[in-house]
Amino acid sequence: MAALSAWFWNERFWLPHNVTWADLADPVPGVEYPKAGHLLTALPLALGIFAVRILFERFFASPCAQSLHIHPGVGRKAHPNAVLEKVFTSIAKNPDSHHLDGLSKQLDWEVRKVQHWFRHRRNQDKPSTHTKFCETLCRLEHTSPWMWDTRQCWYGYPYQVMTPGLYHYYMTELAFYWSLMFSQFTDIKRKDFLVMFIHHLATVSLISFSYVNNMVRIGSLVMCVHDASDFLLEVAKLANYAKYQHLCDFLFIVFSVVFFITRLVIYPIWVLNSTMFESWTIVGPYPSWWLFNFLLLVLQVLHIIWSYLIARIAVKAMLRGKVCNDVRSDIESSSEEEPDVPREGLKASHGPRENGTNGHCAAAKARVQSHSHSSW
Repeated sequence: MAALSAWFWNERFWLPHNVTWADLADPVPGVEYPKAGHLLTALPLALGIFAVRILFERFFASPCAQSLHIHPGVGRKAHPNAVLEKVFTSIAKNPDSHHLDGLSKQLDWEVRKVQHWFRHRRNQDKPSTHTKFCETLCRLEHTSPWMWDTRQCWYGYPYQVMTPGLYHYYMTELAFYWSLMFSQFTDIKRKDFLVMFIHHLATVSLISFSYVNNMVRIGSLVMCVHDASDFLLEVAKLANYAKYQHLCDFLFIVFSVVFFITRLVIYPIWVLNSTMFESWTIVGPYPSWWLFNFLLLVLQVLHIIWSYLIARIAVKAMLRGKVCNDVRSDIESSSEEEPDVPREGLKASHGPRENGTNGHCAAAKARVQSHSHSSW
């Protein structure tokens, strides 16, 4: 274990040349540098956030949703059937044609009727708008010299004092993303569960990485840039669930503008310029510097992809004047199984769907919303 620890904490990877862990271990009185052990503080805080969230959803968000006439419940339920239920729970939730034919003969049902049963049974497990409203409602820096002069992120590095405000900001952000990982197991189960779990894990790792080698100044700027647009999307989703269409449209427009400015303009010009060029001049490159900048460049590629998705969905919504389906919608569409029934008829027969609004708010329900809240 000692050899493994020595390999992992190799000073030549983590720190600039001529700097050792011992140099950062015993600062002068009144001065504090980041230490890896500080990261453990975020775990009990994350559990506290998770507990508060559960209480918040139960005792505040739920009554709030009901006051806005967003009621619990799901659409049409599947009629109880022991044979089909056994297949659903133990074999396949979406059986192939071979299974459908066999069940059709066994029950003396038409294949279409068996398909309908499985579709309604799958939708029966989907969360209601009330549940999603409560989940979303729950998600709702101080001025520092390096915020306006990014070269201050590197002057004197890595001997930069950890201020109480910066420490609390970092621990709160880290705890928040730990709590997101915990809550994934109690939240709405979506198709991208594994992807988002890995995404949150990577975010926690990057925040921890920047803290350990004291890149907290530039790290705080990265988090600040990303946090600027996140709350707008969450509020837009609340307006969507509450059926305040015009408010939802307006909020999504504002979100899109802020997202594009922060992710495609401010981030590359302000943050990447500092991490790649200013730090090269002031500090010079070293192994963890290369890794840090590589990950930040990957993040910029993701920004471009997410911006494209947002723009494409928004343009389609405006041009068509109707909903663009959410690619990770929680309620299944039956249009593929019932081609002879008009889409308008389907909406009427199955009740309101998650995307049952129009305009820009349809884009707020796009898959990109689940990724855009990441701080890294």
